[in-house]
Amino acid sequence: MTQVQATAQYGMRELKSLYQKYAFIGLSIAALLHFGIIGVYYLVGYLQEEEEPVVMVRITKYSELGPPPSMTNTETAPAVQVSAPVARPTVGVPVPVPDAEVSPEQTIATQEEMSAVQSPVTSMDGDGGGIQIEQDMKVELDEDPPDFVPVEKSPVPVKQIPPEYPDIAKRAGVQGTVWVKCLVDKEGKVKKAVVMKSDAEIFNEPAIQAALQWVFTPAIMNNGPVAVWAAIPFRFVLNK
Repeated sequence: MTQVQATAQYGMRELKSLYQKYAFIGLSIAALLHFGIIGVYYLVGYLQEEEEPVVMVRITKYSELGPPPSMTNTETAPAVQVSAPVARPTVGVPVPVPDAEVSPEQTIATQEEMSAVQSPVTSMDGDGGGIQIEQDMKVELDEDPPDFVPVEKSPVPVKQIPPEYPDIAKRAGVQGTVWVKCLVDKEGKVKKAVVMKSDAEIFNEPAIQAALQWVFTPAIMNNGPVAVWAAIPFRFVLNK
């Protein structure tokens, strides 16, 4: 009985010492593996880093520069005949105005005179000397302003022409309203008229023709006239 107890105590002490020994060895191996993996990771990253390219700057002295290219030996571009743009003739729309507003008599160009307009005379040199324009022309392209233009003073109608009531609409008893958007230029005249909203298409053309004859005071912005859009309602109502 005593021998069995002694053997059991001896086995427990032996196992305890072996457990501590192998646990220390295992922890050491695990730590070495972790450090080895981390070291390999950083080593691979370091080896894969590309070296920054070295920029070589060469400073050339003024004395080392060659002579500049000769300007007399350069090839001249072939001369090309170019027609300058031709200004479009302005065609005015006669607008009846009061005698006080009548401007001096203005002659309107005929179709033959407008067709006779030719491009400016150009001179060409055979040696490619370039193009010489004998006549300077200034072409102004009229562009419509945006739908909303901030102004200091809005246009005010000074001449209002009522539209003609179509006979067919009278006989049929048709009534309605047509909203016309008018482009009032810097002189207060209606340059363009567009139907915005209409109750009946039969009233569109009379409304446009009437709007083109309206006269306004010019809109003012920055102490100068500007072109703006103005909306005019034309109501076609039968008198009972």
